[in-house]
Amino acid sequence: MAASRYRRFLRLCEEWPVEETKRRRDLGAALRQRVAQAFREGENTPIADPEACDQMYESLVRIHTNYYKNKYPRLKDTTFTGVTVEDCRMILATDILKQMEDMKKGTWRRLREKFSAKKPEEDSK
Repeated sequence: MAASRYRRFLRLCEEWPVEETKRRRDLGAALRQRVAQAFREGENTPIADPEACDQMYESLVRIHTNYYKNKYPRLKDTTFTGVTVEDCRMILATDILKQMEDMKKGTWRRLREKFSAKKPEEDSK
């Protein structure tokens, strides 16, 4: 029975899209990593709690298939601020978040990092 669970999780990992804009924060990549940890021995991995495993799989399938989005459709595709889904995706992209972090730094710190030979991590020690 562990073999069929393993194959189901592998199929789900193959279907789950990877978002390149969210490096190190992507749910698909995290899912693949967790499946690899949970099934270290592949199909021969013993499963301690099969019911919890099946429940986790069903929950992930509901997320992947947008079950609740389809069950409870929204009237508008914007938030209360008027930001659209595409705007949110753009804002949450790793590159944009890095730019925003750089903007938060003070002028003195940016100049010090620019002209310093050491890395900023070494400077804070």
